[in-house]
Amino acid sequence: MKLFCSFVQGSPLIAYPVPMTLLHILDLLSTFVFALVGARVAADKGLDYGGIAFIAGIASVSGGTLRNIFLGMRPIWVIDIWIIASVLAAVIITLVFRRVTHVGKTLLIMDTFGLAVATMSGTQLAFEMDVTWFAAILLGVITAVTGGLLRDVLCQVEPVLLHRETIGTSSMMGAFTFVALHQFSIGDNVCAIVGGAVVILTRIVSIQFDLHLPKFSKQSVRS
Repeated sequence: MKLFCSFVQGSPLIAYPVPMTLLHILDLLSTFVFALVGARVAADKGLDYGGIAFIAGIASVSGGTLRNIFLGMRPIWVIDIWIIASVLAAVIITLVFRRVTHVGKTLLIMDTFGLAVATMSGTQLAFEMDVTWFAAILLGVITAVTGGLLRDVLCQVEPVLLHRETIGTSSMMGAFTFVALHQFSIGDNVCAIVGGAVVILTRIVSIQFDLHLPKFSKQSVRS
């Protein structure tokens, strides 16, 4: 078990125990990736430094925050300084390498990786809190897609979740895989690796072959 400390002005040094478990590592990885993608989207939209930092924070911690609220827990960034450090690192990287602001293939790959990691993180934490398998799947999806949705809305771009690709479907497939393997008493590490691979594979296939859920067409409605 590792300790991290926070210094409060006028107060003694306070140490919070934070176990460096798989769940914690997944939270840190997904936070950094989502913050980096959020910062680059904000930079591409011409936001100032404050706006870039704000979007990075919203994109990276909102999904996990909502997940924890549903589970009756404090948001992890309130007690874990490494979460904040991950966001700051992503913002600094974006500002230092600001010559590359277009969200291209590299960031798409990173976003897919973050989607897989966040899905597994949310699903595993839900199981640790002894919720139903259905709730575990939903919380895994909520953890993974909330930040990206808010990022797109705040940056005034078309939300990818609602219009293109299969982000929600990919996340749900991965969460379902985790739950299914967990029912056979398979270890969490294996469940997370296989479930994350399903998320990545599903999204890659959907992008490669332009697959998406059916859309409602106004032309199909007859007057």
